[in-house]
Amino acid sequence: MADLVFRGATVVDGSGAPRRRADVEVTGGLISAVTAPGRGGGGRTADADGLVLAPGFIDMHAHSDLRLLVEPEHPAKVTQGVTCEVLGQDGLSYAPVDDRTLAATRRQIAGWNGDPPGFAWDWRTVGQYLDRLDRSGIAVNACYLVPHGSVRMLAVGWEDRPATPAELDRMRQLVADGLREGAVGMSSGLTYTPGMYAGTAELVALCEVVAAYGGYHCPHQRSYGVGALEGYAEMVEIARRSGCPLHLAHATMNFDVNAGRAGELLALLDAAAADGVDLSLDSYPYLPGSTTLAALLPGWAGAGGPDATLARLRDPAARARIRHAMEVTGSDGCHGVVTDWATVQISGVRDPALADTVGATVAELAARRGTDGTGVFLELLLADRLGTTVLQHVGHEENVRAVLRHPAHTVGSDGLLVGDRPHPRAWGTFPRLLGRYVRELGVLTLEEAVARMTGRPARRLRLHRRGLVRPGYAADLVLFDPATVADTASFEEPRRAAAGIRQVLVGGVPVLDAGRPTGARPGRALRRTAEGTRPR
Repeated sequence: MADLVFRGATVVDGSGAPRRRADVEVTGGLISAVTAPGRGGGGRTADADGLVLAPGFIDMHAHSDLRLLVEPEHPAKVTQGVTCEVLGQDGLSYAPVDDRTLAATRRQIAGWNGDPPGFAWDWRTVGQYLDRLDRSGIAVNACYLVPHGSVRMLAVGWEDRPATPAELDRMRQLVADGLREGAVGMSSGLTYTPGMYAGTAELVALCEVVAAYGGYHCPHQRSYGVGALEGYAEMVEIARRSGCPLHLAHATMNFDVNAGRAGELLALLDAAAADGVDLSLDSYPYLPGSTTLAALLPGWAGAGGPDATLARLRDPAARARIRHAMEVTGSDGCHGVVTDWATVQISGVRDPALADTVGATVAELAARRGTDGTGVFLELLLADRLGTTVLQHVGHEENVRAVLRHPAHTVGSDGLLVGDRPHPRAWGTFPRLLGRYVRELGVLTLEEAVARMTGRPARRLRLHRRGLVRPGYAADLVLFDPATVADTASFEEPRRAAAGIRQVLVGGVPVLDAGRPTGARPGRALRRTAEGTRPR
């Protein structure tokens, strides 16, 4: 007798195949049968007539590295139908670290993940971090990428220079260690310090290690503004020279300089794929981006780590040099674009005394204070000790739609879960794709969209028997109403749960039932092995 039978569901199985009506049985955490309607076995039943049953959604670009431990019930993701996330993104996370680099990392990316008081930092290696996820219990499954910037901190520090041969050897060893301990690949953040100081040769050398262990490289490349195509071309060249599969993070073309140019990017990728490069990409269905305010600084200003950055922000000569980059030449931290402060909106602050800045653009704050945008930028960085997060309103709808249609596309929220008014993509990415881009605009069919959120990313991650509605596969499943599924999170109210998501199972255990989180924690760290990526 099955534990649960979904009766009369419209099954969209994650392969891209046409939908079909079926009964789906779940037994012992696995999908035990997919049969014609009315033929499912006994046990508890769920009436799924008129509803879609699909594999659980996979978030290929998540920033839940701490949130999964602080709030393991994870309502932001289970209410969207997400059953697996990929952590360790953009070249910066919390493993591998030592005491020195952990302290600096906590400060550097507090705007991404917070820095919870009293938190037990009881790991240092990738394997220990994955063990902590398992020990704590989490609502969804999680994969991890070895973050290149974190590795570079350990081997080189925050110096803006090439690695020595000995330092490169240490980085290669650290990456290999992380992959042996279960990471699925390596991420890089090439507009963030210290990862941005790495040259192409360093990345090729590290990607050779990643390839040897069956992983993939997930770069936040050097520019999404001026020189974006050249940045993408470099990532393709790294993949070609190293033999390492490539997965482009939040792949798009931003800022006015790239309006309508997504086709050029996709042509570059198609040519690379035709030449044998194994590549995929992810994106989110929104126009604005999100990052820390400090990330907009020119790279040289971050050399030496957070304390050195704050010291430069107090130095008149360094401030003048930063101002020139922001206003005249374009900062590499701001993708080579002269900063339009009307597009930079404050979304969160660490210091409660600065709460009145949240929701305002830097240009609006400058008008209030009778000063200029760059002056506000510099003072806010100092006042909030680099902890401010921002939205950047720099996207273009035609580029978003073009990327969504590409056959190598998968979905990544890139959502930050902390801050006063974070980007709504953290709570809305997956239902927004289904509601707006499938049902309302018809950019994708339902089958195409589900494949981008399930079967296709499962193949990139080499997940063992996950990502499809097939007998013998893990019962990571989402039941939703295709007529009502939609994002409700907005820029004004970013923490609102999606509409139309009825039930979510992880390993056969409901983490969402009747649209409400259950508090269950059946998720596990999924570790790369020779047989595929799976729980220990």
